[in-house]
Amino acid sequence: MSRPVSLSVVVICRDESDRIAACLESVHGWADEIIVLDSGSTDGTARIARRYTDKVWITDWPGYGPQRNRALAKASGDWVMTLDADERVTPELREAIDRALSDPAFDANLVKVPWRMICFGKALRHGRYTSPQTRLFRREGARYRDDQVHESLVIPNRKVAVLDAPLEHHSWRDYQHLQRKHVEYAWLLARQKYQQGQRSNLAYASFRFLTDFVIQYFFRLCVLDGARGFLMSLVLAQYAFHKYAALWSLEVEEKLRLSASVPPAVVPPRRSRRSVSVSAPRPRGYVAPTIREAPSQVSQNHAA
Repeated sequence: MSRPVSLSVVVICRDESDRIAACLESVHGWADEIIVLDSGSTDGTARIARRYTDKVWITDWPGYGPQRNRALAKASGDWVMTLDADERVTPELREAIDRALSDPAFDANLVKVPWRMICFGKALRHGRYTSPQTRLFRREGARYRDDQVHESLVIPNRKVAVLDAPLEHHSWRDYQHLQRKHVEYAWLLARQKYQQGQRSNLAYASFRFLTDFVIQYFFRLCVLDGARGFLMSLVLAQYAFHKYAALWSLEVEEKLRLSASVPPAVVPPRRSRRSVSVSAPRPRGYVAPTIREAPSQVSQNHAA
């Protein structure tokens, strides 16, 4: 189906040589243009991306929000779809987007699509990672907040539509990658919160571990996803704990730095008290006897 409007797909990535091809293949020949910003890959990611588009730039890494704004500035389509290298646009989603953008009555300027999160070979059906994600929007007037992580889109006169067709998400290569990614995101978000003036303590971090697990496992029905649902509930609880424990640690480290930079106070030496001898009271009329001393050797020498 041909669309009456143009569509740009933008991807930001680094060291994704094992996943970037599948991502770009899912939109190649469908999107009007594909834009890739690679923040210094050392594994050939940019070389692979050039098989699918000639619009590939090598950049530094300023953070998620600023990097997405860089990519957005290079897009020329009426609509923009943002992807990560671990995401795949399914055939159902392509068809759903084409239908929406071809409908004269479609007046939304932002489209959310649900994630089909693949967790160790099987899709999760419940929990946080099945929530619809902001991935498609009108380019005019849109920009991302300059956040280091969990960047949000700012768009004027926001009108949201939600599609049913899923965006496939292969977020984690293995368990080690799963944990490393969540710890990294927790640390970035803690630093962002600290710069905004927020503070925490270990009691609150522990409280969030418990509440986030209960919310995910019971209220968001991860319990229905079996072992994978239990695992993800624990991981998200850990993520909450790491985030607020890291926030607490930043405050502690700042206090230690400040105390180390203040020189110790100079305490003046205590003055020694003069010893005062107190003699016993003398009887009335008492006259001290005169004691004649022999001249000292020093006096004799001077006399000589």
